[in-house]
Amino acid sequence: MTEQPHVSVVVPMMNEEANVAPLVDAVRDALPESMTWELILVDDGSRDQTREIGAALSVEDPRVRLVALARNYGQSTAMQAGFDCARGSVVVTMDGDLQNDPRDIPLLLEKLDEGFDLVAGYRIRRQDRFFTRKVPSWVANRIIRWITGVAIRDNGCSLKAYRRELLSGMRLYSEMHRFIPALAAATAGARITEVGVRHHARTRGESKYGLSRIFRVLADLMSIKMIRSFRLRPLVLFAALAAGSAILGALSGAASLVAIFTFQPTDAASMVFPGIALLWFALSLFLLMLGLVGEGVIRQHRVRGLRIVPLTRMRSFQ
Repeated sequence: MTEQPHVSVVVPMMNEEANVAPLVDAVRDALPESMTWELILVDDGSRDQTREIGAALSVEDPRVRLVALARNYGQSTAMQAGFDCARGSVVVTMDGDLQNDPRDIPLLLEKLDEGFDLVAGYRIRRQDRFFTRKVPSWVANRIIRWITGVAIRDNGCSLKAYRRELLSGMRLYSEMHRFIPALAAATAGARITEVGVRHHARTRGESKYGLSRIFRVLADLMSIKMIRSFRLRPLVLFAALAAGSAILGALSGAASLVAIFTFQPTDAASMVFPGIALLWFALSLFLLMLGLVGEGVIRQHRVRGLRIVPLTRMRSFQ
């Protein structure tokens, strides 16, 4: 394609050979002829014919592009690879198992045109197993909403639309694709909204998701909380940790004084409390210095990010 598309649809896929061709047909039928678009199929180290089928479809239709990863890196990395290759001013993501419906893409684009930066779909009448998929998702979404403060009811739904500039400074890893709205709100102050979308039962292939992802999601959620709360004020975090370490040092020092005045001199000399107190105080000082260094780095980046107005222009304002 020589013409820059308006919409880039990014679809991570792994072992979805039975869904590749129907997905391409569904996207082609869902998007209007007047719209310029591209479909980026990201093969995340498939062991079946997903890559070969995608390559053949890209030859037939130049709007279809294949990005083949060397091995299986995970959905977040595959999605980031698609973002890096996307050329559209709007990026839409969806799953490759046809449980998301491409016919909902125009609905997301219409909502995006109302002035939002990110439109997240939430699945209406979700067609998944109740105990292994719906219940864990219900619990996880409420925990994520409580910790991040971003009122997204279905973080696990991959059908989302973004403005391209929102994704330019974002790097995904681990299971971070679930927290793009929280990252966008924390780092860019994005305007976010939701729309209800259709959801279909999987008819081809096998699901790649399971309960084993819970621990990775929880670890990433802690990272998101740290970014959201202390990204611009690292000294607050390190000062709180330093204060806790200093309190433990003070308690160890008090225990050493009690040992000195209570026990025999030979017994008191063998107590380890003075050494423990020194270690806690040293850790407190070290954490405080880390906070000061982090604060200095943040301030330096803020100064670099300021727009410098030339002196000639400043004089013209007078």
